[in-house]
Amino acid sequence: MNRDDFNLLSSGIIYFDNGATTLKPKVLSESVSDYYNNYSSNAHRGDYQMSIKTSTMYENVRKLVSKLINAKSEKQIVFTSGTTDSINKIIFGYFRYYLKEGDEVLLTKSEHASTLLPWFELSDEIGLNIKYIELDENHEVTMESVKKAISDKTKVISLAHISNVVGDERPIKDICKYAHKRGIKLLVDGAQSVPHLKVDVQDLDVDFLTFSAHKMCGPTGVGVLYVKEDIMEDVRPIIFGGGMNADFSTDKTRIYKSMPDKLEAGTPNIAGVIGFGEVIKYLNKIGFDEIHDYEIKLKKYLIKRLREIDQIKVYNENSNSGIVTINYDGIFPQDLSIYLDKYGICTRAGSHCAKILKDEINIKNTCRISLYFYNTKEEIDRLIFLLKNPKIKEEII
Repeated sequence: MNRDDFNLLSSGIIYFDNGATTLKPKVLSESVSDYYNNYSSNAHRGDYQMSIKTSTMYENVRKLVSKLINAKSEKQIVFTSGTTDSINKIIFGYFRYYLKEGDEVLLTKSEHASTLLPWFELSDEIGLNIKYIELDENHEVTMESVKKAISDKTKVISLAHISNVVGDERPIKDICKYAHKRGIKLLVDGAQSVPHLKVDVQDLDVDFLTFSAHKMCGPTGVGVLYVKEDIMEDVRPIIFGGGMNADFSTDKTRIYKSMPDKLEAGTPNIAGVIGFGEVIKYLNKIGFDEIHDYEIKLKKYLIKRLREIDQIKVYNENSNSGIVTINYDGIFPQDLSIYLDKYGICTRAGSHCAKILKDEINIKNTCRISLYFYNTKEEIDRLIFLLKNPKIKEEII
């Protein structure tokens, strides 16, 4: 699907590391080059025509993102440097002041470091209690396990919409409905969901949603933070400087702007944001429902072919995403990934930034195959052929 739009695919590589970052279509480099070559100027700073054009292009992308996730207003959309930055902005710019000592935060052991580490830091700072939602036999989050974990002290549930190793799609809408009745806030990491399926923040009723452009064919260094309308004014900036203030004086009086400006201090990644806008248009033409359906069909085919190899263990056969996590009996995951790379196949090996998931799956490192809409059954067949190589261990050694 749309393979001709990606220059790297013409080189013959097979790219199965889309959970880490995706390949970039030609429209991205073309739009970034257009900005740098033809109207390079700062946004929100100048009264001359070129700067006005830059500001307009930049703000148009905010509108595109708002429509993409069905936010009520583009004012709810903050541009950041990525999901990690977005999560930190909320944990230290909102929850630091919202929570108090003894309050409880629910996480899971399959969360990414970008979710876990900021909460660990805030827990040490103000005395929060960190509690983990149990995973079921498939290492997935269920509504039952969420209900079981909630107590009278629970104030926040912070988890990924789709986890980056197990690849399970969490029942976010049901969790939000149940949690909100108990006054519990939801911070959702959408890094692995927004690129792959239609996400509607009003339908889900999330309080905060974060995601990254580079995981959906966009540039690195661009992220998005969505904030629910009734919380916007309570979020405080954690970075201060140009663009986010309305006024300040020598007696230290300062007036900060409202959302989203107050969370966008300094010159942003203008070229990246503008490029991301063109990528959103590109993905909308393909259709997110079509992307998701295609990935699931491809994932089912991959699982079917992997079952042909007795030495392969699959950790997440039934998850509803294009993430497949495996190990090959007797081969260290990094060695397997290096072996596949010799034949032009890109996979990810390691703990995938989910370092405490080992407590659940009883193994520290795995090899991850993560699919996107430009992958094919023929590429999967090539992968299986190499994994069936009778001399695979000899080649690795």
